[in-house]
Amino acid sequence: MFFAFAFAQNKMNEIGLITDNDLYTSSKNDKYYTNGLEFFYRFLVKNDKEAINKKILEFRIGQYIYNPRTIKANDARLNDRPFAGYLFVEAGRTSFYQNESVLKVAVQLGFIGVNSFAEEMQKEFHAIFNYKSVQGWQYQIKNAVALQTNFLFSNKLFVKQNKQNIDFHFQSKADLGTIFTGVSAGFLTRISIKKVLPVYDSNLYGGSVHANSQQNDSELYFYIVPGINYKLYDATIQGSLFNDTSPITYDLIPFRFNAESGIKYRKNNLNLSYAFIYRGKELKNDLVTGYFYGSIAIAYLFK
Repeated sequence: MFFAFAFAQNKMNEIGLITDNDLYTSSKNDKYYTNGLEFFYRFLVKNDKEAINKKILEFRIGQYIYNPRTIKANDARLNDRPFAGYLFVEAGRTSFYQNESVLKVAVQLGFIGVNSFAEEMQKEFHAIFNYKSVQGWQYQIKNAVALQTNFLFSNKLFVKQNKQNIDFHFQSKADLGTIFTGVSAGFLTRISIKKVLPVYDSNLYGGSVHANSQQNDSELYFYIVPGINYKLYDATIQGSLFNDTSPITYDLIPFRFNAESGIKYRKNNLNLSYAFIYRGKELKNDLVTGYFYGSIAIAYLFK
């Protein structure tokens, strides 16, 4: 009876974490965006619009940590990218439309700089796992308040030609705020071993929560998203909009090629995913290159 109830119940809430690290792709690749950690909670809310399949509210807290190529950077000349940390809380709403379009709007509040506690987090992490000590945080980007808005829109393509095991989507993002400002666009492809679920029921954009006990609670698919990013402003590289006191900053390379590929899995109450993410060269420094990192997510659905 317990298992029958557990597998048939509505799943209107989801809690989970996302952890990013370059070590998830290579033990030798350790640079630039070096660690990220996010905890999130999302849940269904009332929806009265026929064109919308479901609405989901989401709250999260996160921290991102950025380093130069080497963590032995007591010499300022070795800082080919500034040390920086970003700590934030976020509230967002995602609308899933009946035509499988998706619109997400989110607002973040937080800090960049010493108040992000990135230095303490990284040094403690290295001490626990007996990694090399980190040197150079005295050059980190100075404190600034973060007020950030983020937007995502996805639209399903070739609706009449879509097959059961594959579909295509146009995906665009926009960031506007005191930490990141820019836009990006790309094409997303899902390839499944069985029929792909509609986007509004899939974990692709966090649509797994539902109030229908008969919904299919299983999916496994590979996805890939190549795209172009135009970055107008990045406080983790350029310093605060409101002061120029950060000891090391760089000018941006505005246009970059980005790509993401990964695998997502859901079975009953469990959501799992792994992604390989590439970011093109971000700043004007001859030593800097593009970089990559891995992202692992685990979440649990419940009534």
